[in-house]
Amino acid sequence: MYFAALLARTEDGWEASDTELDDVETLSDLADLAREAAPDEDTVLVLIEQEGAWFGVVRVDGEDDPRIYVSDASAAARSSYGEILLTDELLGREPGDDVPDLDALDLDGTEDGEPEPADDEDAAAGVSAETVPHGPVGDPGLLDDLGIDAKVLRALDGDAVNSIADALGAADVLEAVR
Repeated sequence: MYFAALLARTEDGWEASDTELDDVETLSDLADLAREAAPDEDTVLVLIEQEGAWFGVVRVDGEDDPRIYVSDASAAARSSYGEILLTDELLGREPGDDVPDLDALDLDGTEDGEPEPADDEDAAAGVSAETVPHGPVGDPGLLDDLGIDAKVLRALDGDAVNSIADALGAADVLEAVR
């Protein structure tokens, strides 16, 4: 079961809204959705969790690029919502790494030769076109200025979204939309 919510910081505190991600296909779409929830280009957090498997936090500050943290990339990769967050940049891949080389295809659609081995840097990072790293990816410091440091964020599991909201003083507003 998934849960997704937006927490927008206003001068009166945090405002929460339940959000439907069915029409969101890209990180850019998600960032636009977050910006719509932010009066005066304030900070908006998109909190997404799949019970017990993984959680993700996307921070959008005005027109700045979104900052992302995903607790378990390999679990999130098996989720349509997780796939939105797991950009090539976040995973340390070059754009298009997972797209087959169309010039190497025979007319019958089979590939010529053996696949090239990943270079040493990608192999050391656990990243290839076919896999994503196990464990957290992204910016664990994205909530530092809000009172949740990287060490605390990495240690969260289970009901992480509620733990984050509680630490922000937004547990009641989040519970109202849950």
